[in-house]
Amino acid sequence: MDAQGRGRADDIDPADQWVLNPNTGEYELRLTPSAPQSGVPQPRRSALRAGGDQAVRNRSAAPGRTAPAEAPGRDVPPPRRRRGAPEEPLPGRRNRRPVKKKARGKKILLWTGGVMAFVLVGTAGAAYLYLKHLEGNVTTEDVGSVADSGFSKDEAFNILIIGTDKRTGSGNEGYGDKGSVGHADTNILLHVSKDRTNATAMSIPRDLIVDVPDCTSKDANGDDQVIPGTQNVRFNTSLGQDGRNPGCTMKTVEELTGIDVNHFAMADFNAVKTLTTAVGGVEVCLAKDVDDPDSHLKLSAGKHTIEGEQALAFVRTRHSFGNQGDLDRIKVQQQFMSSLMRKMTSGDTLTSPTKLIKLANAATKALTVDTGIGKASTLKDVALELKKVPMKNLTFTTVPVKDNPAEVVKATVVPNEQAPQVFQMIKNDVSFTEVKAKEKKEKAAIAARLKGTKSAADEVRVQILNGGAPGGSAQEELTYLQTEAGVTKSENAGNAEKTLAKTTLEYAPDQADQARRLAAIMGLSGSAMKPGESVTNSQGLPTMTLTLGEDFKGAGVKMNSSSASTPGVTKTTANEVKCAS
Repeated sequence: MDAQGRGRADDIDPADQWVLNPNTGEYELRLTPSAPQSGVPQPRRSALRAGGDQAVRNRSAAPGRTAPAEAPGRDVPPPRRRRGAPEEPLPGRRNRRPVKKKARGKKILLWTGGVMAFVLVGTAGAAYLYLKHLEGNVTTEDVGSVADSGFSKDEAFNILIIGTDKRTGSGNEGYGDKGSVGHADTNILLHVSKDRTNATAMSIPRDLIVDVPDCTSKDANGDDQVIPGTQNVRFNTSLGQDGRNPGCTMKTVEELTGIDVNHFAMADFNAVKTLTTAVGGVEVCLAKDVDDPDSHLKLSAGKHTIEGEQALAFVRTRHSFGNQGDLDRIKVQQQFMSSLMRKMTSGDTLTSPTKLIKLANAATKALTVDTGIGKASTLKDVALELKKVPMKNLTFTTVPVKDNPAEVVKATVVPNEQAPQVFQMIKNDVSFTEVKAKEKKEKAAIAARLKGTKSAADEVRVQILNGGAPGGSAQEELTYLQTEAGVTKSENAGNAEKTLAKTTLEYAPDQADQARRLAAIMGLSGSAMKPGESVTNSQGLPTMTLTLGEDFKGAGVKMNSSSASTPGVTKTTANEVKCAS
């Protein structure tokens, strides 16, 4: 409906009356107040013309109806002129300057806004219908209380993403293990921070040795059955084996990491093919030519845009990267997923309705999720929350592992000493990007300790302590510093009170120039330099403290070098080419 049948104001385009409401973000029809209207539209009437006594023409009211009264003090407007027709002068103004017309460009803009309002209103209904269509694409699996019953937009959340090796879907007969029940082949725990400033995607190797706990699954009749847990088995057996469902994999992750897993999303081989095709391909880069007979990937070194079968072959390639193991394949998959996410959130994709529709269709058809996020509207909410995370703050990492010490032929891995710290960071919603930024800042600050002016060697005052080096090292280093390096104001202060793993140099702020000179002589790193306090030497003067740690390599051997300092000795190495002279 336009404004004409609803008491529009004089000579106002219908588009002009669609106004954006800043409170709702929607376009609304705003009308100029007018006289009360009859339920039945009335014909327009001509106004009295100047110098004439023409009466207002009135059509007889329909039988049984009463003609509406004129609004007091308001002339009835004349019929609206056709677009493009010259404007008729008003009575008594024939010889005056014409009324300034509204700029045509502004009118076109307003009309476009009105049309856009109708489009938005129309597509809102279509979007709802399309959302319901997408909902029909999503497959859900009930894993009981292991998964949350709903999704909270105000909390941090953890979603376990599982890629199975089951040969479902057309064209997938050559992939995975023949007859596989669908093991957990690729596994990523996605953590999104509460404030949405960062996210962590932690890969879990399929060959990681874990304890799979008891879990509940559905039998063929839909009844609950308890599947006994197993100890010291590969992580990938937490799904499919003995009828285990994704809830068993979720519980295994919780047992391993101590992190509460809220939901799961599971995909098969088709997901990679359909998603990459929907966005028009994903760019990958190879450092060398690859011709893998197992995955059938054949690409030259350099950048390529891949999709469909070729994309699936890329993420499944293992024997052509690194040491041909699962850990190197994980690195390649993380690089691929980073590229895919950049493409999905790029302007090229977000501004293309065709790509967005294909992407929505592909994503929903490829997924099996728990019932807590089983509605398309809920998946949309999850996607919108994830979209708030800046791409630069999405960190890909892997469970820190080491070779399984129980194996002679190394085929599996176990968590190493760093793993608990990583798990704790995710559990406590600590940003990996902030930690990296802090580490980078600290590294820069440490490196800065080595930058600046240096005192002359004979101005350096230092006392030497043995804090873990071989016996006699303090005296040997003292002799080297005094006789070879020119540090004559140095002395042996005996043994340190405790053993140190690393050699350190403590100094007061006003001794920084001396510290930098000694660091240059000994090859000390910035981390070995410890700003602090000076001590008093045997002459009652402030002096620095050099403590030789267990890493001390010997008198005259620089800490950042593997060769000894041998002044005056002519040396050459086998790789040097020299001319006889």
